[in-house]
Amino acid sequence: MGRLKYDGISDPIVIEDETLAHLKIVIATKLRRQESFMMTWMPKDGGADRRATVWIHPTIPLQFGFDEAQVPDIDPRRVTEMMQHLNATGELVLDHVLASERPRGR
Repeated sequence: MGRLKYDGISDPIVIEDETLAHLKIVIATKLRRQESFMMTWMPKDGGADRRATVWIHPTIPLQFGFDEAQVPDIDPRRVTEMMQHLNATGELVLDHVLASERPRGR
């Protein structure tokens, strides 16, 4: 399981490596274009928040950490679908992204 660390203070968002690799491309593309957006997910740490939303902005630090050293295979269609949904709504909802995670060992 990989980790997406946002702002250097908050607890990391735990995401399967292959999905995180796809998210990294989508997020980096938006930020490279200087396009900020909302990102929402359901934290699994058992804390007070049942749903969390952050504002993703180029000036806020992000760190992508992967358990596996090898870069996962990237499915261009998956990246395109994620980007289209984000562009249509202005929000990257990780619940939708995580629901499409493929089983390991394909």
